[in-house]
Parts: sequence; C-alpha cells; structure tokens
Amino acid sequence: MLHFPVLLEESIDFLIDDINGHYIDCTFGRGGHSELILSKLSNKGTLSSFDKDPDAFRFGKSIKKKNFKIHHDSFKNIGKYFDDESIDGILYDLGTCSTHFDDAKRGFSFNKEGPLDMRFNNHEGIPLSKWLQNADKNEIIEILYKYGDEKHAKVIANAIDKARDRNQILTTIELSNIIQEAYPEKNKKTHPATKSFQAFRIFINNELDEFKESLDISKRIIKKGGLIVTIAFHSLEDNLIKNFFKPNVKLFPKDIPLNNQEQKSFKCIAKKIRASNEEINKNKRARSAIMRVFQRI
Repeated sequence: MLHFPVLLEESIDFLIDDINGHYIDCTFGRGGHSELILSKLSNKGTLSSFDKDPDAFRFGKSIKKKNFKIHHDSFKNIGKYFDDESIDGILYDLGTCSTHFDDAKRGFSFNKEGPLDMRFNNHEGIPLSKWLQNADKNEIIEILYKYGDEKHAKVIANAIDKARDRNQILTTIELSNIIQEAYPEKNKKTHPATKSFQAFRIFINNELDEFKESLDISKRIIKKGGLIVTIAFHSLEDNLIKNFFKPNVKLFPKDIPLNNQEQKSFKCIAKKIRASNEEINKNKRARSAIMRVFQRI
C-alpha cells in the first residue's frame, strides 16, 4: 500500500525557514512530509508529528532520529505539548491518507468490502455502522447536506432508513449499494456514494471541529515570522482556512469619526497553490489539493 504525499516539495520549501527551528507535522500519515522535513533540518532542529491513527503511529515509531518524536494524539491537542510562541512552522496535510482507502478493513472505501467503520482511531468512539443504526433520519440528512453537499440527501437518508429497518448496515459495500440503488442520477461519472462517504467520514471523526481547535492553538504557539502551511482537499476545509486567517475588523460606532481598522496577526504569503499536471498524472488525489501559506506578523 503506497502513499504519495501531495505537494510535498512545495509545502516543505515554504515551511522550513530555519534549519535549527522547531516544527510540527500535524498529520503524519505515512511520513512523507515528516521525512522530508527531517532531511532538511540540522541536528539542532526538531520535528514533532501527530496522528491519532494507530497504524500511522506504529509507522512513525520506526523513524529512529533523536530530533524526531511522534505523538499518538489528535492535532487538536498540540497545545498540551508546546509552550506559547515556541514553534517555527506547522504543517497540515488534511483529509485522509490513501492507505485508509487501500485497506478494506478500515471501512473507508465504497468499492472495497469491509466493516463500516471510518474512524481514524479505531480504538476510540463508535464505528459508523453503530451510529447509523440509531441515528435520527433528519440528522442523517443534515450531515449529508452539511459535510457532503449532497443534493439527494433526503433520498439517500430514506433509503438508509428503510434498509436498517430490515437489517443493520454493517459493511461498506452494503451502504454503497443502498446509495447507488436509490440515487436518482444513474449515469454519473463519479460514484453516487462519493459525497455520502465523505460526509460520514468527516462527521464520525469530527474533522472540521478538531481542525478549527488545532488552528486556534497554532495561532498561539507559532513564533513571530513563523509559518503555517495548509493543504486542503475539499471546499469545507479550504473555506475554514480562509475564514480563520481573515483579519479581524475593529468596528467603531458611526458617531465616532474613525475608519474601521483591520487587525492582522497573519499575512498570506502563498495563495491557492495547486499540484502540477505531472503530479496529478501520478496521483489523482492531488487534483483537489489547495495549498495556502500564512506567516505570523
């Protein structure tokens, strides 16, 4: 099972400004970005990586370098490990690792038979199959709309509701087939379950809320002049990033003769960088990637 890090060289070229600095890779995955960061750091530089996936953590433990440490934890908890303004650069390569889809046992893929799980940390929380059995139908609709932008959310939720009345939906293929059979558009180029599986995965892992929590901490622990590099793979992530780094506007009452003032703590130094055609040809996942880089001022 191979994993190809997206925008690898581009992201690390921006991230590493001081080879003696202290860096965080918030999404270790299979270590592509982390290994390149380490290759560019001096012995004085350090890297701490995070991943709540047990498989990723085990893989990270195989990297034997004194200036590297991997934490089996969510990136929402990076504040437990670092003091204020102590970090030179932070990297977020969001979404899933391709190995999640390759390994049917993890339950992420709609075209591979496996248990309907979808948890990044499959030792915590509940699998999607268990949640789906007891979820309110309106909640299913809301999740499909909110996290998948699925216009046929009601149709899909109705089909799930009928199917679970007969038997619990336990496998990825069972859910995939339910969605495919109910889907009104039969000649789509993309699989009808694509958006639904994305929505359920984002929900079951609380991805957007944890990312927002992590950004709030990153804002506190990054040094002045330090860099935050983000790689997003869908509009929900990218919109969250853009809104988070927007300047705060100080509003004055109309009767006070002062203009509203922007209060900026970060400046965007790279906006909407996309993968090259060459990279996309090697890795289709790179098509949707958007990289942005922000510097603390």
